[in-house]
Amino acid sequence: MLRHADGEFSPFHGMRYADSRSSGGDEIEGATMGRRSTEQGSGNGRAGTAPELAPPDVVVKRVGRRAADAAPKPDFALRDPDTRVYVGDCRELLPRIPECARGEVDLIFADPPFNWNRAYDEWDDSMPADDYLRFTYQWLDACINALKPTGSLWVNIPDDWAAEIVVYLKGSRDHRHRPRAPLHMVNWCIWHYRFGQNTSGRFINSKVHVLYFSKHPFKRTWNEEPILEPSDRATTYFDPRTHNKKEGKSGMRVPLDVWYGKYWGRIQGNNFERRRRHDNQIPEVYLERVIRACSNEGDLVLDPFLGSGTTGTVARALHRRSIGIEFSAANAASSFERIRQGPVRVRKDQPTRNASAIFTPRAIGPKTRARLDKAGAHKV
Repeated sequence: MLRHADGEFSPFHGMRYADSRSSGGDEIEGATMGRRSTEQGSGNGRAGTAPELAPPDVVVKRVGRRAADAAPKPDFALRDPDTRVYVGDCRELLPRIPECARGEVDLIFADPPFNWNRAYDEWDDSMPADDYLRFTYQWLDACINALKPTGSLWVNIPDDWAAEIVVYLKGSRDHRHRPRAPLHMVNWCIWHYRFGQNTSGRFINSKVHVLYFSKHPFKRTWNEEPILEPSDRATTYFDPRTHNKKEGKSGMRVPLDVWYGKYWGRIQGNNFERRRRHDNQIPEVYLERVIRACSNEGDLVLDPFLGSGTTGTVARALHRRSIGIEFSAANAASSFERIRQGPVRVRKDQPTRNASAIFTPRAIGPKTRARLDKAGAHKV
């Protein structure tokens, strides 16, 4: 841990804090962009780079220092839709990015470090609890300030810190750490995966909490149709009532608040989605559900801990603008490359509707089909 002259704790090693005495002269690299080389760097998580001509739609990488009071330039960017990646501390950058400073963000998805003593390249992941909570409250405040009045905030967090974040965001704890404007809790969801993380002396970890908050209890973006999934009643029990619904919703339901099923496992081993450098990659269908439900095309999506780049990748595929912030320069470059390549599962005009039923869906036989037809159910 480092204590700076202003008394603020930072979990970062080698943090590039802005200097108010800086002239703010930014230099622009030529028509090249740092690309990850085929030869990986050492075990500290840094990757080597090799210059390559940037395609026409890529805004060149920024180099040099920035003034403390100036709007930062993105380190990587794409056009149409506007996609930006910044390198640095989200607590420092969010108040300086114009859209965030003006409170124009429609959706925020945050997957912060869990403080599990993992080996990150430039991150202290073993902070004392008080320091970690102080850090958490600071980035949460920055996110709240960036949200639109109709915006939503999602947080992906384990058992260790979920309760503290919920209490803080609801403003229900009387201590000096309180958000300026408490949020409204919409859902406390669970992401359940079968490929658990091994533990000692207790049950195996197989879930993460998915906390859904909004600035306004009712005036918020909510799109039901693109996230519908096959209903258990329809696929397993052939209940005619599930098919007597309005067009497009026959046999479908809004997902439950426990998320699991095909494509929902942890991205490990030879998983089709897996990308090098990232051990904590979130499934594309997870971000697809969040982004489709809580934003519209052209909306602005923010990820203050970009990591492997799943948020930016899915947001761009679904025609949303996005801002990603990543402390590690090497991870930022890798994430941006993934964003450029696009997702491997998510398709804009084909919502993923895989069933998360406990029981395997059964085939509909002639007798069942006749019963459904007699009941006036739509064909499934």
